[in-house]
Amino acid sequence: MGSQISEKVKLLVAVLALQFCYAGFHIVSRTALNLGISQIVFPVYRNIIALVLLAPFAYFLEKKDRPPLTISFLFQLFLLALCGITANQGFYLLGLYYLSPTYASAIQNSVPAITFVMAAALRLEQININSRYGVAKVIGTVASIGGATIITLYKGPALLNGKFLLFASSNTILNWTLGCVYILGNCIAWSGWMVLQVPVLKKYPARLSVTTITCFFGLIQFLIIAAFAEKDIERWKVHSGGELFTILYAGLVSSGISFSLQIWCIDRGGPLFVAVFQPVQTVVVAIMAAVILGDELYSGGIIGSSFIVVGLYFVLWGKSEEKKATQVVLKKDLTRHLLDQENSHKEICAVPDIP
Repeated sequence: MGSQISEKVKLLVAVLALQFCYAGFHIVSRTALNLGISQIVFPVYRNIIALVLLAPFAYFLEKKDRPPLTISFLFQLFLLALCGITANQGFYLLGLYYLSPTYASAIQNSVPAITFVMAAALRLEQININSRYGVAKVIGTVASIGGATIITLYKGPALLNGKFLLFASSNTILNWTLGCVYILGNCIAWSGWMVLQVPVLKKYPARLSVTTITCFFGLIQFLIIAAFAEKDIERWKVHSGGELFTILYAGLVSSGISFSLQIWCIDRGGPLFVAVFQPVQTVVVAIMAAVILGDELYSGGIIGSSFIVVGLYFVLWGKSEEKKATQVVLKKDLTRHLLDQENSHKEICAVPDIP
């Protein structure tokens, strides 16, 4: 009993630490932009650090389990990187340029709902409106997307008037709607990445290797973009300790420690357990952004965030109930199959021998 409680405490501490790591990344990314780091240089350095971290683990831990690579599969991983690394990280930084970390994190809570829509469109997810869980998933999806739409279209009056406290920014929120649209692009790319990973991992179950190769292709794609968009050598130089810290945090903590923590948490508690704690990240980001950056909160953001969080829990509850219902059906089918086998065996034994 004591060991079970200890295991639950470890899991709770780990998943909260994961949310704090991701919350810190929102603040660090905003700080990096405030310090003037290029939106292209930042992800290049981040992915270099992530690649150096992941590659040795992928090589040694999955050496025996890694299937051979083919040209067609490498092309699939290239497209996966385009969606999950380049578009995902690129849209996020573009959106954060116009938006506060609090609202970027709030909008990202709609990822489970967007993922559900994509999976349903590709017939990887079933929609059963005749069941409670099916209705819950649909209501949750509508609420989440509606909340993201409210944040995008309705800013509302400021609830807190703050000034940047530790890292003064020459960059004001220039275009609220454009920032929200970019973050929604980030959410769509993130959701697409998760949905597309399902068929990829079925063909190539070495998860660490897939992530490492995807990270490598994402780095190549960012370098190609940089060749055209960031030719000034001065933009590639690290000019201060603050810039170096943001780059190291993004690579080591966000792509290294967070990735390891997430794998461990999903393995021990399941993806649903980890997703339930997503709103904790938004709360932590809001507090950190107010204290460190002096960010403003707007009424439209609070209303929209509330819709997104409620929608998130509807979708997660629906997924949980669907899983339970599926397990019950499978158990019944297995029991029926075993009974049929037993009855069939009895009938064969009951047939008299013909002399």
